[in-house]
Amino acid sequence: MSTKVAVVTGSNKGIGFAIVRALCKQFHGDVYLTSRDVGRGQAAVESLVSEGLKPLFHQLDINDLNSITTAAAFFKEKYGGVDILINNAGIAFKVADTAPFGTQAEVTLKTNFFATRDMLTHFMPLIKAGGRVVNVSSFVGSRTLNQCSPELQQRFRSEDITEDELVGLMQRFVDKAKSGEHNQDGWPDTAYGVSKTGLTTLSMILARRLSKERPNDGVSHFDF
Repeated sequence: MSTKVAVVTGSNKGIGFAIVRALCKQFHGDVYLTSRDVGRGQAAVESLVSEGLKPLFHQLDINDLNSITTAAAFFKEKYGGVDILINNAGIAFKVADTAPFGTQAEVTLKTNFFATRDMLTHFMPLIKAGGRVVNVSSFVGSRTLNQCSPELQQRFRSEDITEDELVGLMQRFVDKAKSGEHNQDGWPDTAYGVSKTGLTTLSMILARRLSKERPNDGVSHFDF
């Protein structure tokens, strides 16, 4: 029987690091700590090894498509796919940050939505039957949704919203934020919140697609 494998993005510190630690204790299989920076990632692995745990490491920068495809090829060749994927990598500007809102919107959505979508595009086909895909979202996403215009709320909550439409909405937010027109267009003043609203909506779209395309595989796809 092939070895099971779990992959956690952005896991050299914080929530991702804690998830890797918990999986090492509870998951019967190989657990991969991944990070953009090899040195920091390997240092995090060594920290867990000193606790008596046995995580493995693979470099993975979700903002680099080549890094994503390289990692996907590695897990496909070595394990025949992935059993658990936890999309944890993400960024948030500090409240006191003086970067223009348009810049914050572009940078935040690049990682939290667009790069995470790239991860899902390349890793979803690798998820084995009975596998799990978890997108680490935030309560801020649902709070942000309630601050959007009724028109935007209706689209985000719609069961017929497509991935292409969602991508268009996320790009529209970035464009309007950069031109200072996001409020008039129905968006609130939180790039992080909008990115998580988008991620939650993407999770719902992909879950609906999974139930149609792989109805008997028992693959679960959800946010927490």
